[in-house]
Amino acid sequence: MTKNFSIKEFQCKCGCTMPQEVEYNIVKLSNQLQAIRDYVKTPITINSAYRCKSHNKAVNGSDRSQHLLGKAADIVIRGYDPSLETYPLVEALINEGDILQGGLGKYDTFTHYDIRKTKARW
Repeated sequence: MTKNFSIKEFQCKCGCTMPQEVEYNIVKLSNQLQAIRDYVKTPITINSAYRCKSHNKAVNGSDRSQHLLGKAADIVIRGYDPSLETYPLVEALINEGDILQGGLGKYDTFTHYDIRKTKARW
């Protein structure tokens, strides 16, 4: 898909088949993550991306989760603290117009980024 990301990194952890309409969103999301990767020049691990309804329910995801649409990824940037470094970095890239506006969530062990088109922060 991109220089550093493959479709398999975005697939549901349950092993189900990704719907075609979700794959379109994944391509768009992967391009945004590639822009982040190009900026930091270090690997990014995707902990979770697309989730089917049953897997999303199993991990207690929201019924309105962007993961269900293939528009979200929970990421870890090698060598970056998720809440102290990754979150503000992604926020800055959004504000500078380098990546798409969307949702950004701060967690202890990962950072959530999605391409929902509207600003959401937590």
